[in-house]
Amino acid sequence: MKQFVALARVSSREQEREGFSLEVQEDALRRFAVQNGGEIVRLFRIAETASKHDERKTFHELIAYAKKNAGFLDGLLFYKVDRAARNLFDYVELERLESEYNVPFISVSQPTESTPAGRMMRRTLANMASFYTEQQSIDVREGLARRVQEGWFVGKAPYGYKNVRKDGRGIVVVDPVAAANVRRFFHLYAYENLTLDGVIDRMAAEGRPYRASTPKFLRGSLHGMLRDRAYIGEIEFRGQWYPGKHEPLVDRGTWDRVQALLGGHVYQSHAMTYVGEFIQCGHCGHPITGERKTRQTKAGERVYIYYRCTYYNVADHPRIRVTEAQLDAQVLNVFDRIRIEDDAVRDWFRQVLVSQTRDAQEDARAQRSELLRQEALLINQQDRLLNLRIDDQIDQEIFAAKQTELRDRLARIKLQLDVLDRSHDETADLAAKVFELSQTLRQTWLTADYATKRRILDIVFLNCRLDDATLVCDIRKPFDVLAKGLVSKDSRGDLI
Repeated sequence: MKQFVALARVSSREQEREGFSLEVQEDALRRFAVQNGGEIVRLFRIAETASKHDERKTFHELIAYAKKNAGFLDGLLFYKVDRAARNLFDYVELERLESEYNVPFISVSQPTESTPAGRMMRRTLANMASFYTEQQSIDVREGLARRVQEGWFVGKAPYGYKNVRKDGRGIVVVDPVAAANVRRFFHLYAYENLTLDGVIDRMAAEGRPYRASTPKFLRGSLHGMLRDRAYIGEIEFRGQWYPGKHEPLVDRGTWDRVQALLGGHVYQSHAMTYVGEFIQCGHCGHPITGERKTRQTKAGERVYIYYRCTYYNVADHPRIRVTEAQLDAQVLNVFDRIRIEDDAVRDWFRQVLVSQTRDAQEDARAQRSELLRQEALLINQQDRLLNLRIDDQIDQEIFAAKQTELRDRLARIKLQLDVLDRSHDETADLAAKVFELSQTLRQTWLTADYATKRRILDIVFLNCRLDDATLVCDIRKPFDVLAKGLVSKDSRGDLI
């Protein structure tokens, strides 16, 4: 009995257009083998769902099997020539099997003789199949490029949006529930001083599920979404970003803040008050981290929080751990030093702060003038870049990359202008508010939640280190003046 190896291949489009499936091909291949007094000893299948990697893997397995068993095989069976090979390189491999290993190439629905004329006919059919595949690839790429130029995603919309059909055309609209989740986790990461794990826990606590099948957000997915420029109104295509027509879910200021935090590799294992590289070890300079210890007591389970150097377990490193209560006590001591007890002195100091803001306002006006100059230059660069693209002096990829860079730079300048405009109006009031805050830090701290405590620490302290069990901090202006005392050996008259 003759022995054959066979390959059946189909894609969804071809199946729809030509009306044959893998099952139809397999029946035809087996029927041919039986009619010619043989059987199929190995059948390889490439379905419409196969990726390019899986498709190549199956084809190489076919070639390897045929070479290994060439002495026992009476032919390679295919339904049609274009089922055998999608490009000329693959077809050459099959012809080598026929010429070097004596394994005949047999197309059951397009029979050809093993003669020069027959091989020429097969090569013509293979050329046509290769041309069709290459042309189809070009058509698809051009179609995707046109869709991107129109401002639409070329595939499935990211989380927060959904794909719908309108007037026979696929568009993207906002998914209200998922979009609310996107806005919330961007806000939490940008302004609540939470880690990725902290954001995930907060979303769960607020009853905001990721998906029905996966209620809790996954850390990797969350990190990817925080990096996704689609949420500021852009779409990705071939590694470049283009303006999209979909509604942005995140404002540019929040986006830039999140990218700055992610770029700084901000990560802490838990949402603890004093972690996240807030304190450095006085012995080695590495960050202080936190750990939770749970113990069973007569009153039930109790959680203890300790802080230590990340190199705590390294040989010769001091094995010192400090409780959160100990650090709280030292921070409150600093707050007590900042507070002024004398009402008259407090009023005088407030007036000094307000007068000093006038100089800051002059600096802000100068910065605004410079930023406006830079903004005008960037707008001119955008215009020149567009003209170069219109004249075909640069290709699409270079244009897209440079366009994204200019958009980002322009957005950062506009953000700085917004900050300056706001600070110009609020600086005088801010000085008074900062001073009032300094006088109520203890009361605020004792009733604050984790996020508020972290904001207070960022406002008051510049750098902190842990020398053994002592917290040593550099205090920001103007709080440093209050902490040292208004009257010192360096004072002159009514000056601090």
